[in-house]
Amino acid sequence: ITGGDAKKLNDYLKEADFLSGETILTAVRNAIAVNEVNAKMGLICATPTAGSAGVVPGVLMSVRDRLELSHEQQLEFLFTAGAFGLVMANNASISGAEGGCQAEVGSASAMAAAALVCAKNGTPHQAAQAVAITLKNMMGLICDPVAGLVEVPCVKRNALGSSQAFISADMALAGIESVIPPDEVVAAMYQVGRQMPSIFKETAEGGLAATPTAKRLTKEILK
Repeated sequence: ITGGDAKKLNDYLKEADFLSGETILTAVRNAIAVNEVNAKMGLICATPTAGSAGVVPGVLMSVRDRLELSHEQQLEFLFTAGAFGLVMANNASISGAEGGCQAEVGSASAMAAAALVCAKNGTPHQAAQAVAITLKNMMGLICDPVAGLVEVPCVKRNALGSSQAFISADMALAGIESVIPPDEVVAAMYQVGRQMPSIFKETAEGGLAATPTAKRLTKEILK
């Protein structure tokens, strides 16, 4: 039920008549592409999950040339993202079934934001602030996959998560800080995930998955 959107955005980028910045749009295109490959059962790397796998690599590939990142620096980008992801996984969750999409795309976007800050020579403190800013803006995001598939609305949430990573990184690099400390934001995300009704945690029973169109698509797919 998805596919072809990365191609459309790539064509749109070539026209060079867009509202957003080219770097952010390139990241969005990349994120969509990764998730469309995943939807077709292609080989991807869960970062941190399959449903959110487009954000981190999408962001990295969009800044690789602009920041002139060496191979080693690209590995450092991924290690940085992974380190922050490990903190979120151990203190909250990265599972949509456990904490909603805030735990998947939210965590992925926060990971990418932190790595962006460090790639731009920001401090670890600023990277942590980028994590907090990102998670605050994506807190409460539900997981409501249509027909139980990691396609709708997952693909487009990866796109928006990629753009969020850039905004959070720029805010942190500008010296903007989260009033609520990063560790407390992660803890709050965990609590929100625990309190979230089960229909919003990858069960395809609520949200967009419960709309008339989603129900029709589910019947067609199951046939």
